[in-house]
Amino acid sequence: MDMSIAAMSVNMHQGQAMQDMGMAVLKMAMDTTEVAAEEMLAELSVDPNLGTMVDIQA
Repeated sequence: MDMSIAAMSVNMHQGQAMQDMGMAVLKMAMDTTEVAAEEMLAELSVDPNLGTMVDIQA
């Protein structure tokens, strides 16, 4: 396998570009997951006093 220095450089830079793109997609996925988790926690947050007193008078 006889590659020129230029061909090796092109291959190396293409590999780095693909890795950078993969990392960018992963970061977007992580950001989306973080936002979804924050929204879910906000929906689950209720009044802490809710349910502390029960009216048993009939």
